[in-house]
Amino acid sequence: MTRLLGRSAGWILSIPLVAAAAGLAYLGSGTQTVPWMPTLGIGFDLRLDGLSLTFMMLVLLIGAVVLTYSSRYFAVGKHTRYFTLMTGFAAAMTMLVLADDVVLLFLSWELTTLCSFLLIARSGPQARKPAVRTLLVTAMGGLALLGAVTTMAVVTGTTQITAIIADPVWQESSSVTITVIVLVAVAAFTKSAQFPFQAWLPDSMVAITPVSAYLHAAAMVKAGIYLLLRFSPAFSEAFVWNTMLITAGLITALLGAVAALRRYDLKELLAYSTISQLGLLVAMIGVGTPEAIKAATIHTVAHALFKSALFLFVGVIDHRAGTRDIRALTHMRIRMPVTLGAITISAASMAGLPPLLGFISKESMFTAFVDAPSTPWGPVAITTAAAIASALTFAYSARMVMGARGHDPNGREVTEVRPAIWIAPSLCAIAGLALGLAPFLLDPLISAGATAASGTDVETHLSLWHGFNLPLLISAVVITTGVLLVLARRQVQPVLLKYRLPFSALDVVEGTQAGIIRLGGIVGGWSGTLAPRLHLTIPVLVTIAIGVAGTIGISGLPAVVGETSRPLDWVLVALLAAGVIAAMTISTRVGAVVVVGVVGFAMTLWFLSLGAADVALTQLLVEILTVTVMVLLLRRLPVTFVRTSVMRTLPSLAIAVVAGLATTVGVLALTGRRPMSDAARFYLTEAEEATGGANLVNTILVDFRALDTLGELTVLGVAGVVIAALLRSRPPASARRIDIDTHSPLADALDNSVFTRTLAKLVGPLIVVLSIFLLLRGHQEPGGGFIAALVGGAGFALIYLMSPTDDVKRIRWPYLALIGAGVVVGTGTGLLGFVEGSFLTPLHFYVFDIHLTTALVFDVGVYLAVVGVVLAAFNLLGLPRPHERAQDGGFDARDEGDDDTTLDAPPSSPAHEEART
Repeated sequence: MTRLLGRSAGWILSIPLVAAAAGLAYLGSGTQTVPWMPTLGIGFDLRLDGLSLTFMMLVLLIGAVVLTYSSRYFAVGKHTRYFTLMTGFAAAMTMLVLADDVVLLFLSWELTTLCSFLLIARSGPQARKPAVRTLLVTAMGGLALLGAVTTMAVVTGTTQITAIIADPVWQESSSVTITVIVLVAVAAFTKSAQFPFQAWLPDSMVAITPVSAYLHAAAMVKAGIYLLLRFSPAFSEAFVWNTMLITAGLITALLGAVAALRRYDLKELLAYSTISQLGLLVAMIGVGTPEAIKAATIHTVAHALFKSALFLFVGVIDHRAGTRDIRALTHMRIRMPVTLGAITISAASMAGLPPLLGFISKESMFTAFVDAPSTPWGPVAITTAAAIASALTFAYSARMVMGARGHDPNGREVTEVRPAIWIAPSLCAIAGLALGLAPFLLDPLISAGATAASGTDVETHLSLWHGFNLPLLISAVVITTGVLLVLARRQVQPVLLKYRLPFSALDVVEGTQAGIIRLGGIVGGWSGTLAPRLHLTIPVLVTIAIGVAGTIGISGLPAVVGETSRPLDWVLVALLAAGVIAAMTISTRVGAVVVVGVVGFAMTLWFLSLGAADVALTQLLVEILTVTVMVLLLRRLPVTFVRTSVMRTLPSLAIAVVAGLATTVGVLALTGRRPMSDAARFYLTEAEEATGGANLVNTILVDFRALDTLGELTVLGVAGVVIAALLRSRPPASARRIDIDTHSPLADALDNSVFTRTLAKLVGPLIVVLSIFLLLRGHQEPGGGFIAALVGGAGFALIYLMSPTDDVKRIRWPYLALIGAGVVVGTGTGLLGFVEGSFLTPLHFYVFDIHLTTALVFDVGVYLAVVGVVLAAFNLLGLPRPHERAQDGGFDARDEGDDDTTLDAPPSSPAHEEART
């Protein structure tokens, strides 16, 4: 649309928002369920009730106003990125307020955070740091919401919001309820800029006016308010909920109001006023009574109308006058009757003056606070704090109106903009006045919204006049106090500017960010060190901590059944112990490779003795390939290890022994020879019928837990790519020169490799064929993609070992392409599962009465990726680098071949020709 119409696309893009608002208003209520992740019980569930309809009207109609305003606010151009992000944000907010599934709610929540970050960041170079700070604070709230969502789903057994709210667990389990309340409140506080997370909102005002008006006045900050209202039926009677919301809300309201009176920038003043008004909203929700929820719903509508109009018209003044500073505007002659009139009406509504909607919402607020269920002094304290914040609201509203009215007759004249700019935001100001004069028009919407948010039927009869009562008296006191503050502004302003906190909220955010980065550097230094001792200490200490915590905290484990060990077990333990002790004491790297291999092969025997054929095969093949690859590296490493002192060795030994004890305790507690677990019984009795495979290990890997296998497959592929990238960007240490006695029978590599080369020509292809056989039969017998690939890798290793020199590259297969193909095949097989309704669901079919499944194709992907990684290791580690060839006088990089020639044979010699043949 922007390519066709440029900035004028805003007019067209606003039409779907208005149409959607009309359609939702016509529906009034309804539900829609679309299967999304059925195996997890997660659906794309939407629910339209009174609360979501109220917020939808704000999101869609004010969004339409902002898009219309944007069509003339910007200079001539396309502005595609802006309109894409703004409409994307509207879609995310729409999904958020309609979501009836907590997973969908969380997804929408994070999308609004992302859109907000991108919209702020695109406002210019000066917006980069504010955008990052905003992202840090709001993303932290997203993590809190994720914790709440997870806890709700686990505790209630469902992800549907309606069922979660109605679950009796919130009245039964205080610890779970308190945990969820704190997490939900923190998420809402970060999004709605509540104490102590309020710093990001004024900081984000570097964004352009339409972004500030929509995201940070009418839409995004309302997401936190919506979250609190949505879960209010479940938590409104919880003391922690009431205390957190009332306390944080009133502190925020007072801090924001005082800060607004200290500001000279009109947009910054509006930012702090937004914080203050949101604080009052949070306090109303915290009171929790139906009357308070109704007041919060009314004030949400009133605030969205007057604040969006104020932001947009401040943008008009900034656009025409070139400044938003009150001190500069005072020296101008501003002749903008529409703009100033709309600002006056909207500011009066914010100040709570009749006959505007803001007055009605403030009256409702005081009514709710006066009747708050609390200790005898509770309603008095809450009402007093709200009244003080309201008086300050009157004062900064007047400060804004007087500051925008430049009255210097000799100053620069500032004239009104064209109607195309002011007509849309004027609708918001006029709506605040019209709904104040005829508030009964809102009765159905407010009643439905308050009913949904309170969980009880709420009757609403809005009116400008409810007779002489206590709320009216409080309003009169507030207005009188506000007038006095305005009259004494020259005396009040210096006092407000004089006292400053020793730190600012932004300093706290910056300090937190810097501290997190420093902590990350420290932890990264631990895990990225070249010293294995320090690197391994961290996970070992965590293992010890888990063992200690488990020993203290876990009780009621079943008793061990049957004999706990056999004589063969102790033989294998002795073999393992010998290998470990040898590895600790040996001084050469070649010896270390040998004894570590002993440990690995002993584990292979143990797996076989326990009947785990697949695991034993995997362990055996991994040991073979590990030793082969390690041998390739030995020439690039020192012959012996660096000796360490006893004082440095003893702590490591002590930590290792304690970790071994913790692991032993865990094994005895959690395994033993007990009756079969429910999971094992299910696999043994149901797996073959469900998957068509008799090999439980393979069916678990490629059917039941295929997503885990795909993740491991991807990690393995990334490891191969990283190896290639590292070795190509930074050459490894040069290989050591080995002096060989030319008279020794072992000196001639070509002669001494005859047996290996002859055998490999026969056995190598057989091993590869065997690997294909293991791949095909893996669903029924020991085998599968991983084992088959390791067998194939062993065959490729034999082919490499048959080469007389390390200058000969026997296999020229594109290993990176194999890795990529494996990941693509695995992912593509997963996408085929959508035929049956879910990712990675195996599809079964028959070819000539042979039962086949897409799990086999998935295993092919595993096979390709593992073979690619093995070939990458041999090709990149087993061949000398070009600079080493030059030093040794060997082949040039261009002369790499796949022949068996010797380095000593000239190209024209018979030996050379014979070898090539």
